[in-house]
Amino acid sequence: MLWKRQIRSWSSWLAVTIPLFATGVHAQEYPGKPVRIIVAFSPGAATDLLARAAAQRLSEAFSQNFIVENRASGGGGTVGTAQVAKAPADGYTLLMGNNSTHAVAPHIYKNAGYDALRDFAPISLAGLIPMVLVAHPSLPVTDLKGLIALARSRPGQLLFSSSGTGTTLHLAGELFKSMAKIDIVHVPYKGASVAVIDLVGGQV
Repeated sequence: MLWKRQIRSWSSWLAVTIPLFATGVHAQEYPGKPVRIIVAFSPGAATDLLARAAAQRLSEAFSQNFIVENRASGGGGTVGTAQVAKAPADGYTLLMGNNSTHAVAPHIYKNAGYDALRDFAPISLAGLIPMVLVAHPSLPVTDLKGLIALARSRPGQLLFSSSGTGTTLHLAGELFKSMAKIDIVHVPYKGASVAVIDLVGGQV
């Protein structure tokens, strides 16, 4: 189905503020000091896990510390991403961005605090993350058809969580609502890992 293809996955990638090397840095070998990888979402989220896997490999490859820092300040990842955009353009502050921060945010926020094309230079695609639709076991459904029927019988009563307003997960939920013609309520969190905790607890 169309909606399945459209919300199947989102991607994460490493980006660096540009220019990659500031004037005067060419004389020393890079990296000459620890490198920070900023994740604009909470620890344990998919983007965070990718960043930590990349940091480990990069630390081994360059014999230098690559340190992951979480800046889960909300805004669909825009707050943490804007902080990276304002960092010195010397290659020592990297961002593990994703579709939410670079493809979605520029189109839904009047001022995201950065220009996704001008302020960053992509380094590499880090991974493709599949999206899945799951429900708490207490919900009396066992498949998608049953979930849609339940939602139609309880308009405005079922809650769905996401990693934040304007994130890919949020828009996937809105697309699902529109195509299934159901009324479910969005509950934004500051990261997917936090949203999953409330899902497991039966809050959403």
